[in-house]
Amino acid sequence: MTTTTRITLAQRPAGLPDDSTWAVEKVELPSPAEGELLVKVDHISLDPAMRGWLNDVRSYLPPVQIGEVMRATVTGTVVESRHRDFAVGDAVSGTLGATEYALSDGDGLQKIDISIAAPATWLGALGMPGLTAYHGLHEVGEMTAGDTVVISAAAGAVGSVAGQLAKAKGCTVIGIAGGPEKCAWLTEIGFDTVVDYKNENVLKRLRQTAPDGIDIFFDNVGGDILDAALANLRRGARVVICGAISTYNDETLAPGPRRYMSLLVFRARMQGFLVFDYPDKDAAAIADISDLIGSGALVARETVVEGGIEDFGRTLLGLFEGRNTGKLALKIA
Repeated sequence: MTTTTRITLAQRPAGLPDDSTWAVEKVELPSPAEGELLVKVDHISLDPAMRGWLNDVRSYLPPVQIGEVMRATVTGTVVESRHRDFAVGDAVSGTLGATEYALSDGDGLQKIDISIAAPATWLGALGMPGLTAYHGLHEVGEMTAGDTVVISAAAGAVGSVAGQLAKAKGCTVIGIAGGPEKCAWLTEIGFDTVVDYKNENVLKRLRQTAPDGIDIFFDNVGGDILDAALANLRRGARVVICGAISTYNDETLAPGPRRYMSLLVFRARMQGFLVFDYPDKDAAAIADISDLIGSGALVARETVVEGGIEDFGRTLLGLFEGRNTGKLALKIA
């Protein structure tokens, strides 16, 4: 038997999650049965999508239920195994939840090579955020060299990878981020222009920096930022809807885009997608991103918070307070 501490959903939040949202539980896990393995978790991914999983509404995944372990992608090490595909000592990643130890039947679990990149990078540029950026640009945005690409939340886990992928493809890349420190970092890693939404008029700055219009708008924010981009499209533009973090904690339904008629005027399209939509393209995407990291053409950055499993809730709030640059992860080992 192995004792593990885990985070479960105590009650659904109204607005931002707080301490009352979570319960910290200690439970005993049995030894792995035939076909199972036991993983000691070392890093837990914190993702904006987590806020949506707490709402009892129809979505692309079932909501986390009261009393269930909080859904989370993690990295860890196999410490016991009766599974033919996994050996003790293997480094792995998968959606095992916010817990110190997890039993798994191997479904959805993948081996990771931590000699290539640190565990937190396998949760970021080489994980779900990196794949999201890659598929969003290539499959939905149909990116080609010479495109003008604008990315909101550009200093986040998805946005920072998306911008560098677009730059490597030969695009002009404009990022939208909050505050001089994040904007300076984006310039440092190759963005052509960065708009500081906290201190600048985004609509006007996009007109100045993309005078011929936007070919791809990769949106992670929604709200007024989306409207500003819609006002600056080029004919045939592709608006890629990845997320809308500006509205995730709203207690009432946020207003829809006001400038949606730009889609008609510029014969543009706006399409949402999920990272899970292109599983047959994941391996090639990871290989491509890995090569870019190896060559120095893509900088993978993580904000790693060190603490215990009980720090999960407070760390998650950092996403909505803008405390992270790049991927946010909680290191518990």
